[in-house]
Amino acid sequence: MLGGINNGLYLISLSGFLIVGVMALILKWAFSNNKSVVERAKKIGNEDEYGLLKVAASPKNHIEGEMLRQKLLSVGIKASLSQTKTGPKILVFEKDLKIAKATLNS
Repeated sequence: MLGGINNGLYLISLSGFLIVGVMALILKWAFSNNKSVVERAKKIGNEDEYGLLKVAASPKNHIEGEMLRQKLLSVGIKASLSQTKTGPKILVFEKDLKIAKATLNS
């Protein structure tokens, strides 16, 4: 006994912290999708490189684009504002494209 402390209980409690730390490291390694912990630089693509998203509008700048995006969100259309090689674009799913264009033109 060190200074009136039960050594067995002390070591058991320290081993619990050690086990939690080791498990945290294992989980971090297991669920990481790449080996680097540094975020990659964002890649700016063409209009056709955004999968299921289609261009609904081509605003002049990000401020105008955010205003248009908020207008679409207010009527229930999911929209995103992305920077492409040809400038900022409002992107929506193809099923919402006609409604989005009509909403933005009104």
